[in-house]
Amino acid sequence: MLLYIIIGLVSFVLGVTAFIFFIIHVIRFRSIKQSLKKKSVWLPLLFFILFFVIGYLSDKTSSPHFAMPPFMHTQAPGGVNPDLPFIAVISFFKNYNRFERVDDISQSPDSVPPAIGNRNQQEVTIKMKTKEVISEVSPGVYFNYWTYDGKVPGPFLRIKEGDTVILSLTNDESSLHHHNIDLHAVTGPGGGAVLTDVMPGETKTFKWKALNPGLYIYHCAMPNVSSHNSHGQYGLILVEPKEGLPPVDKEFYIVQGELYTIGNIGKKGLNAFDTQALIDGNPNYVTFNGRIDNKTPRLKAKVGDNIRIYVGNGGVNLISSFHVIGEIFDTVYPEGAMGPNSTKLQNVQTTAVLPGGSSIVEFKLDVPGKYLIVDHALARMNKGAWAILEVIGDSNPDIFSGVGMKNINNEEMGH
Repeated sequence: MLLYIIIGLVSFVLGVTAFIFFIIHVIRFRSIKQSLKKKSVWLPLLFFILFFVIGYLSDKTSSPHFAMPPFMHTQAPGGVNPDLPFIAVISFFKNYNRFERVDDISQSPDSVPPAIGNRNQQEVTIKMKTKEVISEVSPGVYFNYWTYDGKVPGPFLRIKEGDTVILSLTNDESSLHHHNIDLHAVTGPGGGAVLTDVMPGETKTFKWKALNPGLYIYHCAMPNVSSHNSHGQYGLILVEPKEGLPPVDKEFYIVQGELYTIGNIGKKGLNAFDTQALIDGNPNYVTFNGRIDNKTPRLKAKVGDNIRIYVGNGGVNLISSFHVIGEIFDTVYPEGAMGPNSTKLQNVQTTAVLPGGSSIVEFKLDVPGKYLIVDHALARMNKGAWAILEVIGDSNPDIFSGVGMKNINNEEMGH
């Protein structure tokens, strides 16, 4: 990245110098038309065009060794910009080879801890680690993810209403940035963020009591907050109500997130973070669980299963319109709410999941096949917002079956 900055500065200086020489020639001959007849004026003009093009490309091209541009200005709290200080740019360049390469950044949708069941309130200990790694968004497309426990989203946390939680956060020594954690389930300033500001190699611990049941987002709240979240630092914490949740056959964990990268969709190599796209709210990639689901289906179940999906939205800009094509949600917990007076919805096609919000959807699988899970703002499928739920089992022709092609053709022709 330092090389790109030097190229840009040198190009600017040489370009300005060449333009000054061009102006001197024009003044000397008192006419642009007359001066262009002289061969001596063409050299500084060509140099000006050349250095302008080089400078422009150095500013617009992402460095192969760096995942953040060096300069950006916003009005974020404290005046903190969504970029890195210049010294951190050099540090990233020096320590690039120290970052762990993660084969699969994506948190498995199956990684849901078992239901807590009927137990008394207790003290729960949670240990987490922030770590900056490099992994694939899709084949050949790499990004510098900032993570909890090396995955996106972070681990699914499950506790019970009334539990006292002792949470320790460690920042891996290889990190370049301070990190912390803000859990929306926490009552207290910053959701714990003010007590967990950890520099690389540091650990901090805080205690809190889970007062409210529900499904909540957690995320990094270090300034610039939007930059940390859009690098993948988010996850879900479920606070089960005292009476627990109704049993189901299968539970899944899906969090939508946005990645802002310089260049076009599918650009190979290490993609630089695009701060302007972040501010404009135009991500190159919208993912479920951190990467594009272009491998075999990761969500698997069988006919007859009752399914519960814990859905989150790490943001930072887009509202998710969560939908399973070919299914209707029997029950939806809007915004992850599950208090005694919370209203559950029935027979819902698509549910909104706000940035920094959540939802819980439940449905029974009646028919086998592959079901596409999407954000129904469907242009986002082109950016990666889709996954596949594969359902095996016996067919159910009373609910879903094909008819002969002859009959279809006759109907289409109006016979």
